[in-house]
Amino acid sequence: MREIKVIIRVDRLSGVVHALRQISGMPGVTVSLVHGYGRRHPDRPGYVEPLAETQLAKVETVVPAVLVPIVVDTIRRAAHTGRSGDGKIFVIPVDSVTRISSAEEGDQAI
Repeated sequence: MREIKVIIRVDRLSGVVHALRQISGMPGVTVSLVHGYGRRHPDRPGYVEPLAETQLAKVETVVPAVLVPIVVDTIRRAAHTGRSGDGKIFVIPVDSVTRISSAEEGDQAI
């Protein structure tokens, strides 16, 4: 199992969630609105120095390892604008998962 954590532009959020819903076996996602900033790239065309932290969306999910390439590619395509600040995708190993309501563990719990 892997946790996929994504930081993207807020205006790309609905497209990303819609695309993820189309994946067979996708267990679900958690979405949070967050604030932050990334590395600055003043050498890139169209760069504008931000005046403050930017509102971003964080999408989190835990999926079986077999779904990771599909999920990552789906997110990348749906979130891509080609501009600096499109976001990041993190894939993190998950040692265990337990469903609180039923005590199921592992892939059955996600």
